[in-house]
Amino acid sequence: MTVTINGKEYKGITGQTILSLASENNINIPTMCHGEELPPSGACGICVVEVTGVPRLLRACATPISNGMVIHTQSEKVISARKTLLELSLSIHSGDCAAPCRVACPAKTDCQGYISLIAEGKTNEAVVLMKEAHPFPASIARICPRPCEEKCRRKLVDEAVNIAGLKRYAADLSVSQIPQILPETGNVVAIIGGGPAGLTAAYFLRRGGHMVDVFEQMPKMGGLLRYGIPEYRLPKAILDKELAVLQKIGIAFKNNMTLGEDFTIDQLQAKYDVVVIAVGAGASKPMWCKGEDAQNVWGGIDFLKAVAKNESFSLQGKRVIVVGGSNTAMDAARTALRLGAEAIVSYRRTRDEMPAEKAEIEEAVAEGVQFLFLTAPKEITTLNGHATGITLQKMILGEPDASGRRSPIPQEGESAVEWVQADMIIGAIGQDVVMAGLSPLENLAVDNNFRTQLPGVYAIGDATGKSSYAIDAIAHGKKVAAVVLDDMRLPWETLPQIIVEDTKIAADFLHVPTAPRQQETFIKTISNLFAETHTGLTQEQAAEEAKRCLSCGCEAFEKCKLLKLSNMYKVEIDKFPESNHKKIKHPIDRRGHIHRDINKCVHCYLCVSVCSQIADKEVFSAIDRGFNSIIDTAFGEQMPNECKDCKKCVEHCPTGALFST
Repeated sequence: MTVTINGKEYKGITGQTILSLASENNINIPTMCHGEELPPSGACGICVVEVTGVPRLLRACATPISNGMVIHTQSEKVISARKTLLELSLSIHSGDCAAPCRVACPAKTDCQGYISLIAEGKTNEAVVLMKEAHPFPASIARICPRPCEEKCRRKLVDEAVNIAGLKRYAADLSVSQIPQILPETGNVVAIIGGGPAGLTAAYFLRRGGHMVDVFEQMPKMGGLLRYGIPEYRLPKAILDKELAVLQKIGIAFKNNMTLGEDFTIDQLQAKYDVVVIAVGAGASKPMWCKGEDAQNVWGGIDFLKAVAKNESFSLQGKRVIVVGGSNTAMDAARTALRLGAEAIVSYRRTRDEMPAEKAEIEEAVAEGVQFLFLTAPKEITTLNGHATGITLQKMILGEPDASGRRSPIPQEGESAVEWVQADMIIGAIGQDVVMAGLSPLENLAVDNNFRTQLPGVYAIGDATGKSSYAIDAIAHGKKVAAVVLDDMRLPWETLPQIIVEDTKIAADFLHVPTAPRQQETFIKTISNLFAETHTGLTQEQAAEEAKRCLSCGCEAFEKCKLLKLSNMYKVEIDKFPESNHKKIKHPIDRRGHIHRDINKCVHCYLCVSVCSQIADKEVFSAIDRGFNSIIDTAFGEQMPNECKDCKKCVEHCPTGALFST
């Protein structure tokens, strides 16, 4: 028989279905209820196609071909019908595709996965999983602002799981694992900037088989991980171990190389197949007050860099004023304190509005940093070119600004200013990217895939103005690597992107017994200069903390057909209200060896077909129709013992609703 599919003729045989002929010729017709070993059921309806001359859509899995049949698998009518059917399926599907912690992580780290492995005592396997997301788990665990914990479902019960603490525990035990490298491609990539963004891009591009050279103007790699984060928060021995892995897989480090002086973008374009610009925000923003060009006035990041490079400071018994309320301001103040100074932070709003992380502020207070709130720099006084003090303008808070925080407004009157003696003044109100040497680029504007206006040149991280923390920069490096690999049409698995994120809360989460959160111990180490301020979790603490994870993400989401098709057809998750459906009192059905998460069941009836046709058991039954339809078992309270060794239904379930223990 001759059949036309999407404008092209194909040969088929009598009795062959539309789905079979399409699959034979690599034409994708989606389905959720079909199995090669099963007779067609058409239960899910997703495989509908349009046939010329037939007024209704036909189910490809159950419709035999006929000679001269003209079939359309991607018409507007077909796509609309599939989308509606998927939206109906999602109306009864509750729970998280990926765990909320993974969704919240900019680098999409599988937190739930590695916590599960830690709970089983498999720390090496846990670190392997961490390094699928990025190469710096031990470093990031110490400095990350923990967006994963903000979204942790455990907070519905008591406190969030200590995700970063568990990451540090496992990563500290094995930070030198070497990832596999795909065969060499012969392509070479230049990365400008040896910070977290550039090094992460280098890591994934090297794993893809490319040769990678990283150019960095500082003496050592790490960028702001090395020169912007003090030793007491991130010991550089930890960072060095993780950097050594990058060198072992063949990434070339080219230090003391400055863009615009030692090389140009034009020169790199002539020599390399791809250039990735990943310069960091390494220049302190000015305070814009009179006298800030005096001696002993520093930018926040400049001061931290100098300390990291072991430049000597004589601050014993001196007073240091730090202007700003950021993490950098806290780092500068706490560093000055360790060097023997009296450290005072001036911030133009109150403590509640400070952008620094809450823990950083609390630890600064505990160590002895003083705070002058509602004050802003007005003028730095000098003597013989050296700063002697700072005049601070007292402020009051007005209406909220674009950031949502109340705007600081100068007070009026003679008592509205205050002079404070100081031996050093540090401005920590933000950082800028140094744009020198970027010619012929006019700017660093990029599209959604980090491409600049120059062919083969990409820009990521601070250079784009779209990253705030190291984990954001790492996410940029990971994403640009995927884009570059795709642009170069070379073999590499596409990095997973979760579009549909169904975050309805399963009722089971609300009945989890409370358990105490295991936390790292904060130690005041000022007398010990730059020793790390937090101890890691012990083996016993890590084991207890890992048990607190609710495992709320779906273990099947990587291969879930519903997720894949929902992304493909751009569905509306809440198109049809859940209230239409019959309410189930017990979302997790644990009758025997096969368990069902009814939140994830979409009534495709594949388990019914598999059980009766392949396993020959007829354990599952479909009951009722329409919105009241459910799938139940024919054995009341308990499934038969033979289900223990069969598990065919679990293997075929397209959404992971069935699982076994």
